[in-house]
Amino acid sequence: MAFVKLVKNNAHFKRYQTKYRRRREGKTDYRARKRLITQDKNKFNTPKYRMIVRTSNRYVLCQIAHSTIKGDHILCQAHSKELLKYGLPGNFGLKNWTACYATGLLLARRVLKKLGLDEIYAGQAEVDGEDYMIEEVEDKARPFSVCLDVGLATTSTGARVFGSLKGALDGGLLIPHSVRRWPAAEKDQIDAELLRKYIFGGHVGEYMEVMEEDDEEGYKTHFAKYIEADVTAENMEETWEAVYKKIREAPAQVITKKTEGRQMKSKKNKKLSAPQRQDRVSQKIASHLKRMENA
Repeated sequence: MAFVKLVKNNAHFKRYQTKYRRRREGKTDYRARKRLITQDKNKFNTPKYRMIVRTSNRYVLCQIAHSTIKGDHILCQAHSKELLKYGLPGNFGLKNWTACYATGLLLARRVLKKLGLDEIYAGQAEVDGEDYMIEEVEDKARPFSVCLDVGLATTSTGARVFGSLKGALDGGLLIPHSVRRWPAAEKDQIDAELLRKYIFGGHVGEYMEVMEEDDEEGYKTHFAKYIEADVTAENMEETWEAVYKKIREAPAQVITKKTEGRQMKSKKNKKLSAPQRQDRVSQKIASHLKRMENA
């Protein structure tokens, strides 16, 4: 038998260090997080804000947060489910590139209104697809600056997380960025017409037209909620344009009052006492004997 070297010996396990829980669960990239939350020492206790973008199978969530010793503190947040309140005619397309843009725009306008900067920094009101960076206004408060936090998402060209970034930039936030990851963009060049199409859902409208020609039954199934809400390739741009307009008019979050004295229904059965358990057993025995006699 060949010699097998014992690699994981006693000394190995003595030195072994368990990784952080969220690293073991595959939820946090601590190498990236360290660089996102570390503040310059000469800024003392000034919060370092970051824009968190997370996508699920159905929705998009954007938050403005800063790190403390006790944990992250959320300053403001926006969810793509809220787009239904801003005129989106149906519960559809809440995770695509256009929905990410709208959620980023909503977050930017909401946090600026909360900080009293919404009138100073209006952002890009007329969306043309060009790159936009907010500029400081003299004798006024400086723009609200954040860093983009995409978590474990793949930062490939045209990724949805950059849709939220574009929405936040047009909304008036100051975020260091590069245009090379916009849809079909190169190092320092950007296809403004294509980007504008993505912002107003034109890529979805194109796919609707192609699918309607090639597979009409599949089109009716795949875009059933669009058809139900009378959203087609022709009126796609007007639909999203109306949503963006309403977001700028009233971005503040409406907090609903919680019902006081509401008791949650417990799904767990109550624990039986000893006499109750004995009585339950005797009932089962009696029922079983009765069935045997009848048989």
